[in-house]
Amino acid sequence: MKNLLIVWFLIAIFGTQAMAQAPNADYVKQHYDKIEKQITMRDGVKLFTSIYIPKDKSKKYPILLNRTPYTVAPYGEDKYKGSLGSYLEVMKAGYIFVYQDVRGKWMSEGTFEDIRPTRTKENKHQIDESTDTYDTIDWLVKNLSNNNGKVGIYGISYPGFYSTVSLVGSHPALKAVSPQAPVTDWFIGDDFHHGGALFLMDAFRFMYTFDAPRPKPITNEHGPKGFELKSKDWSKFFLDNPTLSGIKKDYLDHTVKFWDNLAKHSTLDSFWQARTITHHLNDVKPAVMVVGGLYDAEDTYGAFETYKQIEQRNKNNNSILVMGPWFHGGWVRGKGDSFGDIRFGQETSTYYQKNFELPFFNYYLKGEGDFKAAEANVFFTGSNEWHAFDTWPVKTAKPQDLYLNEGGKLSKAASSGDNKFVEYTSDPNKPVPFQEGTITSRTREYMIADQRFVANRPDVMVFETDVLNEDLTMAGPIVADLSIAMTGTDADFIVKVIDVYPDSSSATSPVAKDIVMPGYQMLVRGEILRGKFRNSFSNPEPFKPNAITQVKVTLPDVAHTFKKGHKIMVQVQHTWFPLADRNPNQFMDIYKAKASDYLKNTHRIYFDQAHPSKISFSTL
Repeated sequence: MKNLLIVWFLIAIFGTQAMAQAPNADYVKQHYDKIEKQITMRDGVKLFTSIYIPKDKSKKYPILLNRTPYTVAPYGEDKYKGSLGSYLEVMKAGYIFVYQDVRGKWMSEGTFEDIRPTRTKENKHQIDESTDTYDTIDWLVKNLSNNNGKVGIYGISYPGFYSTVSLVGSHPALKAVSPQAPVTDWFIGDDFHHGGALFLMDAFRFMYTFDAPRPKPITNEHGPKGFELKSKDWSKFFLDNPTLSGIKKDYLDHTVKFWDNLAKHSTLDSFWQARTITHHLNDVKPAVMVVGGLYDAEDTYGAFETYKQIEQRNKNNNSILVMGPWFHGGWVRGKGDSFGDIRFGQETSTYYQKNFELPFFNYYLKGEGDFKAAEANVFFTGSNEWHAFDTWPVKTAKPQDLYLNEGGKLSKAASSGDNKFVEYTSDPNKPVPFQEGTITSRTREYMIADQRFVANRPDVMVFETDVLNEDLTMAGPIVADLSIAMTGTDADFIVKVIDVYPDSSSATSPVAKDIVMPGYQMLVRGEILRGKFRNSFSNPEPFKPNAITQVKVTLPDVAHTFKKGHKIMVQVQHTWFPLADRNPNQFMDIYKAKASDYLKNTHRIYFDQAHPSKISFSTL
C-alpha cells in the first residue's frame, strides 16, 4: 500500500472533491500555461514554485498563492493539476495560481521545521515563514508578466498556518488573506494537543510519515510510506503498545523529530510559546477572512483564536469571521447540507462559496463587486440558520449557568444541600472509546455523532435537563466548572455538551434509513483538559488525593440552538481513547510512564451548596 498515509492526509487536507474535479484537468491545460521556478530566498535557499498563468494575455490578473507542506504535485511543466483554487468557480474567475513547496518539503531546498518560530529580537533568526512568503511575493510581482500587482493567500489546515504567517510584516502587494482551519496552537487546542493532552491517534498517524527524514528534495512519487495497521483496530494497537516511550522505540525510531520534541516539551514552555503565531498578529494590514468549521476535528480552536487575536491586537483591522457546520475543509468539499446523521436544511457550503470566498478575493484583488460581509458570519445548527454579528463572541449575548445535581439532573438552580456528590471509578486500562464500534480510523464524524454508545457506562457521568419549554441558543465558549475529588494525583477531564432529541422526533439521518433518531444524543461540543494543567499550562500541579478541588474545562465556541422539546445533556468522563492518550492518574511525565503506572482512580463530582459544579455559557 504505497504511500498510504500520504494519501490519507492529502485527502484530509485537500478532500475527495479534488478527486472529483480531476476531469477539469483538460480545462486547466486549455486555459493556463504552467511554469516551474526555484525562487531564491534571502538566505540563498530555493523554494520550488509551480505557477499557472492564464493563456488570455489581454488583461492583467491578481495572484492567488498557496504555500503548502503537502506537495504541489504533479511535477513537470507538462503535467497539470486536475483543478486550481478551492473550487470550480475560483478556477474560472481569472487568477494567476501559484503553489509553493515550503522550505524543506518535497522539491524545495532547506530544512523543514514544524510551525517554524517567527523571527524576534530575542531569537535572532535570519528567516521564518513570513520572510519566505515576503520574498516569494516580491519575486512574483516583479517577474510574472500580466500580474496586476495584487496578491491573495489562502490555505486550509497547515496551509492555513502559512496564510496566517503571511500577515506578519506583510509584503505591500499582499491585499487579501484567508486562513482557513488554520493550524494555530499545537498545545492548547489544535491537532496534536487539546488542553495539554496528546491527541495520540492523530499525532502518531500523521507524524509517522509527515516528519520522516528527507535528505534531499524529492517528488511525491518518492515520498515515505505510511504506517499500515495490520489488525485494523486502533484501540487494540494502542492498548497492546501502552507507553509513549514504547511507541517511539518500536514504531517511530526512523526518526520522527517532532515526536521527540513532544516528549521534551510536555508543558507549555518556550518551545511552544515560540511557535504560537497568534502572539505576532500585530499591525495587520491586508484584509483577512478567517474560515472554520464548527465540527472540525483538527482546527476548530485555531479558526476562532486567530480571528479573536487579530481583533484584540489591531484597532483598525479589516478582518471577518465565517464559521459553518463543517468538518475540516468542508466548506469547499461538498454541498454542506448535512454532516454525519445531522441535516442542516440548506447547502451551507454552496452558500459560503457564493457569498464569501470568491467575492472576498474578487473585491480586494480585482476591485469587483461590493463585498459587505458582516464582522462575524456564523451558522447555527439546531435552528439551521445563518446569523450576522458585529462582534464574536456576541456582546449582547446573556450569560447563563446550568448546574449539575443529584439524580443526574441539569438545572438552573444549584443544590441547597451539603456533602452531595456522585462517586465512580475510572480505569485507564478499560478506557472510554471516543467513537462507536471497532475503531478502524479516526472518523471526522465523531465531532457530531450520537453519544448513546457510552451513556450507560459506569465511568461516564450523565446529567440532563428536563424537556425544554422553549428554544435555547448557545453562542460562544462553554466553561465547565467542576468541584471534584479523587484518589489519584492527576486525571483527565472530558466534558461533552449534547443535544438530546425527543422520543417523538421525526428527524432522519442522511446516512442510513435504519439509524434511530428519536433519543439521539448529538454531540455539540466535547473537549479535554489534562488535570495537572488546571491552573497553568506552563506549571503543572498535582492533585491532593481526596481533597475537593476546582477544575475548569474551557470548550471551544459553539453556535447551536437546542430546540423546544429537546434536552441538554452533559457527560463527564476521564478517558477518550485512543483519540487522546491515557493519563496514568499519577502526577508524572507521561512520556516516561511504564505500563504498570496506569492506575484506577476513584472520582467524586460534588454538587452541593458549598461546592457546586456547573456549565457556563452565553445565550442569544
